[in-house]
Amino acid sequence: MSFSADEIAYLSANGMGRLATVDSHGQPDVVPVAVEFDGSAFWVGGGATVTATRKFRNLEAGNVKVALVIDDMPSFEPFIARGIRVYGRADGPVDRVGMVGPGSYMRIVPTISWSWNMAGLPIGENGFEPTRTVHASSA
Repeated sequence: MSFSADEIAYLSANGMGRLATVDSHGQPDVVPVAVEFDGSAFWVGGGATVTATRKFRNLEAGNVKVALVIDDMPSFEPFIARGIRVYGRADGPVDRVGMVGPGSYMRIVPTISWSWNMAGLPIGENGFEPTRTVHASSA
């Protein structure tokens, strides 16, 4: 399965997210990251020193399961929130030129995702339900 056209448009327009990794002791760590979506995978990283960060050390230790959230609040009045949560498997580092320039990047292949309010409706108005997608890579 793949992301819907609305989800792809949203991911293409929003380059910031929060990435959660886990260390070798089971301690979760979440950090804001620049995120690039190429149509099938997410890329996080860039720069000369990124492989020394905790997220890359956690990946290097063999903890490849990650969670990624890309969301925004286009309005407080009326209250509008929308976003996409992704569970996936990370690999890398991969040397490439990405949205923040050349450097080492982590590739995240989604296995399950949830999106909410891609239409941008005010909360409580017409309601909306999260959409869950299980991606083919989860097999």
